[in-house]
Amino acid sequence: PGKYFFNQTLGDFSEELETAAEQGKKGILIMFEMDECPFCARMKASVLNQSAVQDYYRENFLVFTVDIEGDIDIVDFDGNDTIEKDFAFKQHRVRATPVFAFFDLDGKRVARYTGATSGVDEFMTLGEFVVSGQYRDMSFNRYKQQQRSN
Repeated sequence: PGKYFFNQTLGDFSEELETAAEQGKKGILIMFEMDECPFCARMKASVLNQSAVQDYYRENFLVFTVDIEGDIDIVDFDGNDTIEKDFAFKQHRVRATPVFAFFDLDGKRVARYTGATSGVDEFMTLGEFVVSGQYRDMSFNRYKQQQRSN
């Protein structure tokens, strides 16, 4: 997943928003993670390494990771200097990992999923939920129920 799922970043998320818009993406996905997180490792080993997942997400989003314990300097979506752990904890209230946070092209968080998904199907459904814009009208759980009944 490090090579084929995640994009490389210089840590300026305000600039990444511009890049995402220029490339016709729907937005940005950030996986908030930390070392020694078994659920993060499981997602990378069984979901994020699947080519269908990689293709779909790379087509629709720029995808990055943020270490919730990290001290690396970054620039948030508003152009403010911060460090990874403050971006995660103070700005996005990430306390458990992984958290998959989807941001629109204005840097506004539009969806958030905490924990590992049940597998590839649920993670793909999560992406479709955001890409289709259904997050504006319903919760992800309701969307999943509708998808199952179709």
